[in-house]
Order: sequence, then C-alpha cells, then structure tokens
Amino acid sequence: MSNLILIGMPAAGKSTVGVILAKLLGYCFIDTDLLIQSREGRRLREIIADRGVDGFLAIEEDVCLSIRTDRCVIATGGSAVYSEAAMAHFKALGRVVYLQTDYETLSGRLKDMRSRGVVLKPGQTLAALYAERTALYEKYADLTVSEGGSSLEETAREVYRKYAQG
Repeated sequence: MSNLILIGMPAAGKSTVGVILAKLLGYCFIDTDLLIQSREGRRLREIIADRGVDGFLAIEEDVCLSIRTDRCVIATGGSAVYSEAAMAHFKALGRVVYLQTDYETLSGRLKDMRSRGVVLKPGQTLAALYAERTALYEKYADLTVSEGGSSLEETAREVYRKYAQG
C-alpha cells in the first residue's frame, strides 16, 4: 500500500502538514483524531474525561485498526504510538514519518494540553510526555523530518522530497 502515515507529538503540525502533503501527492487525507470524534460523537477531551486514558487509548486503537485505504496521508493522534497493533497496521499500510519538533517549540504551542485532548497520565508533565513518546516515535519511524524552525509548508515539502526519493 502506498500511504504516508504521520506520527509525532501533539501540536507538531501533523494535520496541517498532512493536508499540504495530500495536495502535493494527489492523495486523500485522513485525521485519526477526527475519525475518533466522529465515531464517538464528542471531542477528544470529553472522551478522555469520561472513559479515562485507557478507555480513550482502546477507542483510538480500534479506530486506527479500522483504516483500510490506499494513496492517503494519515495524520495520527500523538498517542497512537502506544498501540503496537496500530503501529504494525500502519507500517503495513505505508511509510511512517515522524515529524520531530523540539521541546521548546512544543511547550510554546501547547498552552492547555487538557483542553486540546492530549492523553496524559495523572500528574504527567509535558517534559515527561515528550521523553516517553520520543522513544516510541523513533522506534516506529521509517523517516524522520525535523521541523527545525521551518514553516509547516516547508516541512511538508521536505517530507514530500524524502518520500519521493523512496
């Protein structure tokens, strides 16, 4: 399958970069967070508040595993990497690209993580979340593209360039 799957921290720009990439490639675009919200009929933060972290992660895994597509850019939720099954499924669907963003940039973008629907364990800080997930993103990535101060459009073009090179 020839899909492009974007992973990375919340606020890394996966959805925006994904839309730009889909246009560049002539692919469709799927955002797993939007699929979850559509299926559940409510926002991510409401699902997390009602079902807890584990309940949300089970829903996310189920939604990710249900994706059957070709020639699409798929923007995953930042917590999709907690599911080995979902990541194995994505790797079978296409190439996984880690959009790497430095901690300082993310901390500036993520002012209120709870209202955004970020999966956090009780008492977990952004720094702890960043450290925990970075190892998982690196583990599953076929390609890594660092934003490194680039605009999201420049980042999309860099992903496109690397993806086109095979």
